[in-house]
Amino acid sequence: MSSAIDVRGLHKSYGDKRVLDGIDLNVAEGTIFSLLGPNGAGKTTAVQILSTLVTADAGEIRVAGNDLHQDPEAVRASIGVTGQFSAVDGLLTGRENLIMMADLYHLGRQEGRRRADELLEQFDLVEAGQKLAMTYSGGMKRRLDLAMTLVGSPRIIFLDEPTTGLDPRSRHSMWQLIRELVATGVTVFLTTQYLEEADQLADRIAVLDHGRLVAQGAPDELKRLVPGGHIRLRFTSPEEFALAGQVLPTAVPNQDALVLQVPNDGSVHSLRALLARIDDASLDVDELTVHTPDLDDVFFAVTGQPTTSDDEKVTSR
Repeated sequence: MSSAIDVRGLHKSYGDKRVLDGIDLNVAEGTIFSLLGPNGAGKTTAVQILSTLVTADAGEIRVAGNDLHQDPEAVRASIGVTGQFSAVDGLLTGRENLIMMADLYHLGRQEGRRRADELLEQFDLVEAGQKLAMTYSGGMKRRLDLAMTLVGSPRIIFLDEPTTGLDPRSRHSMWQLIRELVATGVTVFLTTQYLEEADQLADRIAVLDHGRLVAQGAPDELKRLVPGGHIRLRFTSPEEFALAGQVLPTAVPNQDALVLQVPNDGSVHSLRALLARIDDASLDVDELTVHTPDLDDVFFAVTGQPTTSDDEKVTSR
């Protein structure tokens, strides 16, 4: 699979503070890549560099096949950016906001209006398109913001915390729009404070801490890095529960609930091995549930910090 973004040895410092310290990233075309990290980890700085808004101190960077240092204009022509804060002009209607963006892209009067109407329909904003954007709900503004990013038909979209402040319904609506974009071949580079969002959307995740990447992989791969996974076995008979405790001596028992928790990494191989032991002992299991660590557990394990929803401060980016 071709790379949409390829980064080698990315460094960035502000004075004595090293914000990015030798970052390597590879994002495949037509996928969702999520960059996670505590406040001040450097996520926003990474997005600003990759989108040509900030200059790196060192590193080889290719975006959409273009060398970012040698041909930043070609990179800009291939990307769209939706930042943490809405770029919507509240004194314009939704349609006028899109037409303004079309004018900035020099699409021409007729093509610009056609593109605006196309995006209003795609983002379910046709009726709202004639209303001032200041009257929109938070979810509608974010949808319009994303639509404005797409006016120039970018191949790669940077979404910097796109659902911060949205209610759960609006957040899920944005997730669906993002999935639909990727289904058309668009690549999405996502930063988010919501680990559930990364878990739901991302094909690959990288965790940034103190300017360094401390973990990378698919969500399920990262979860297997963290201890604490187990298989929960529930029994209806105290006799079966007692027998199972003898067959599975490493299990943690809960006698009152007739439940055993068997340490397990959740992989198919280890699950098959456990099922074989249960079958060999002819154990009558009423219910079997697989429990694996979630991304919150991964985040805490690799950064030593709990997750937070606070925005990154400009001074620490």
